[in-house]
Amino acid sequence: MAEKRLTRKVNIGGVVIGGGEKVAVQSMCTVKTSDVEKCVAQINSLKKAGCDIIRVSVLDEEDARAVRAVKDRISVPLVADIHFSANLAVMSIENGCDKVRINPGNIGGEDKIKRVADCIKAHKIAVRVGSNTGSIESEFLAKYGRSAKSLVESALKSVSALEKFGVNDIVISVKASDVPLTVEAYRLLASRTDYPLHIGVTEAGTEEMAVVKSAAALGALLVDGIGDTMRISITDDPVKEIYAAERILRAVGVDREFVDVISCPTCGRCMWNSMELAKKVAKRTENIKKRLKIAVMGCVVNGPGEAKDCDIGIAGAKDYCVIFKGGEIIKKVEAARAEEEFFKEIDLLTND
Repeated sequence: MAEKRLTRKVNIGGVVIGGGEKVAVQSMCTVKTSDVEKCVAQINSLKKAGCDIIRVSVLDEEDARAVRAVKDRISVPLVADIHFSANLAVMSIENGCDKVRINPGNIGGEDKIKRVADCIKAHKIAVRVGSNTGSIESEFLAKYGRSAKSLVESALKSVSALEKFGVNDIVISVKASDVPLTVEAYRLLASRTDYPLHIGVTEAGTEEMAVVKSAAALGALLVDGIGDTMRISITDDPVKEIYAAERILRAVGVDREFVDVISCPTCGRCMWNSMELAKKVAKRTENIKKRLKIAVMGCVVNGPGEAKDCDIGIAGAKDYCVIFKGGEIIKKVEAARAEEEFFKEIDLLTND
């Protein structure tokens, strides 16, 4: 795994990204911001799941005014997402959002960009700009087509528009809906700037395919050391985005304390229900914030050796199971008591 790319630090409502800090997980509310009760309830569910930063849409003045009411009832940084309106951006900032997501290219002329920039500076908040395949600037689309180059040039043009007026707490994104283009664009962007990057695959689809696409693209970027914040876009309950993000971070070994449960797919040598136990172990340990590795292996022939690097593991035969640590068997138990004894050992490790 490559060394994490060192970027500038940006503070988003107390959550610092960049500069070697952990990768922050983001999601976005699916309800109208002006429906304060529903919005707050959804934000609290997202925070409980592990969301670090939450974004809301601001479509009108009612939404912009509601930012204050929402912000006063939550304990997680709030990002206001605004397009086509400098007025709504300013209203959202003045109502207490911790970051705005804008596109200077559609916010209006330079006078309007300056107005928003001045407000960003006055309130000392951050801003995210960037591009996706649906918002590439026409000049770059004509010159480079739908490509990593046009995505990056569009994003950097937005950055320049804000830098011109003294804004420097900037986060950048360059999202596409397909994996190779997303990876190429972020790699190119990372070579061109030291601003922190928000990574994600846009319009990734419904849960199964969205997770696969995001794991492929974001996993590649994270292994390269690229990415300071991330969102897994899923057409479903946004809480699923948080679980998916955490699993991807765990899979690539980035920033999270967690229990890693490994298990073999089983074969004809497996004579006990290791699959069921693996699911139970994963469920029981999914919210434990501790770096541990637990193995549930199908057979005693290969299990202890293959899982030698685990803190604890279990493997089975027809009538008994063995519990092992570091590849060495510490206990042999009859099959009927194997699950109970294994969880006792797990509890000793997770509760100390």
